[in-house]
Amino acid sequence: MEASEDFVWVFTSPGGNFPGGIFDSREEATAWIEKHTLTGTLTKYPVGISAFDFAVRNGWYSPKGNSHDHKIMETFSCASMEHYHFEDGTS
Repeated sequence: MEASEDFVWVFTSPGGNFPGGIFDSREEATAWIEKHTLTGTLTKYPVGISAFDFAVRNGWYSPKGNSHDHKIMETFSCASMEHYHFEDGTS
């Protein structure tokens, strides 16, 4: 059960602090990544809800202790979210 029907695809490079691109479709993102032979991760993110809250709502993550730990929420990622790894433009 997903919390949102709207999604975007976000490309980030290893160690990058900011996304390299945000796209409406996986196909559009993949074409851009392949064209520029980029290395990084392409992840499908919901719109209008944080990745942390989305994972909790879908039962992919259960907070332990302080569920409002800012460091966890600020840097949260979840392997259960649809994602693809690219190296030199190849998945």
